[in-house]
Amino acid sequence: MRVCRVATVPFFLLHHLGEQTRFLALSGCEVDLVCSTGPGCDELARIPGVALFAVEIPRKISPLADFLALIRLYRLFRKRSYQIMHSTTPKAGLLSALAARAAGVPIRLHTFTGQPWVEMHGILRWIAKSCDRSIVSLNTQCYADSSSQKDFLVAKGVGSHASLSVLGAGSLSGVDVNRWEGAREQFRKDETRTYLGLPLGIPVIVFVGRVTRDKGIVELLRAAKLLDSSGIKSSLVIVGPLETGGDVELERELAEIRSSNTVHLVGYDPHPDRFLANADILCLPSYREGFGNVVIEAAVMGIPSVGTSIVGLTDSVVTGVTGLLVPPKNAQLLADSLLLLLRDAELREKMGKAARERALRLFDARQVNDLLLKEYQRLQGLADLKNAHSR
Repeated sequence: MRVCRVATVPFFLLHHLGEQTRFLALSGCEVDLVCSTGPGCDELARIPGVALFAVEIPRKISPLADFLALIRLYRLFRKRSYQIMHSTTPKAGLLSALAARAAGVPIRLHTFTGQPWVEMHGILRWIAKSCDRSIVSLNTQCYADSSSQKDFLVAKGVGSHASLSVLGAGSLSGVDVNRWEGAREQFRKDETRTYLGLPLGIPVIVFVGRVTRDKGIVELLRAAKLLDSSGIKSSLVIVGPLETGGDVELERELAEIRSSNTVHLVGYDPHPDRFLANADILCLPSYREGFGNVVIEAAVMGIPSVGTSIVGLTDSVVTGVTGLLVPPKNAQLLADSLLLLLRDAELREKMGKAARERALRLFDARQVNDLLLKEYQRLQGLADLKNAHSR
């Protein structure tokens, strides 16, 4: 079975689909990866049994560059004669669907991992939403990485219950249990906290993700100030690439905390597990998410989460059981929930244990990847049967 996985940037393929790609290759699939050039390409190219093809796919609207990417994808799909094309990320999803349909790829799939248009307005929202509708109509089958996201897409008219599916309990590729369990031993708490310059014996809140407004960073930084004024000692570690996009308010908030002793901006790091290994609480105050895989990564390590009650996170966090959810864009309620867990170590431990048990039961990568392989085999069987009848 020849499979092509497509994403806009290598970071996504490496950090979200790397283990799944290895699994598919070891299971006998011939796997090609397609993405733009950038950090992570070298690591992707070293995955045994996997071929990497670079096609520059712009993340923003760029008519000429988009057209060139479409032509290159079409030529690649025709040359490689894939049986399955499976895309993720919005721009790669649309261009791949168009190219694969034109090239005659029989099984065309896309997984939605959150909708950028949720926070858009006017014509830009209409265009982005229309692109998602086109992705659904051009592909053989589409998936959402959470049940709440599927329901949202159906409610907004992007697809139907028949055209959208969720594999298992959701998530894009589950969680590599061995890696995240081992991180607690590999990155010993006191040693790593000393390396980061964090006070020993003080609870640590960790955020992992893009440092941008849609991830709730403005509210997180404001909540950090409220925590400082509460008298409860804690440290906040923010891990991820800085993507302010010229957002003046976000840049001002970041500038104010650069001299803070309690907030630590780490930037991008290829090993976020060493920071999560030192976390007492994961905080993910996003405005939009697909599923929030970092939540179950932290959960395997016994770490509860504080997040927002949005599509996607309502599937990865069971509020009151594995963590707490608050309305998005509310720094005060975010700070209140963080304070509740900071003040109660017993509650943190109880929620962390429940989160771990749920992650191991529902989101083990081996289970999720096996479901995907069986889905590929099912679709291939249907395609073979269709071809046999058409002869």
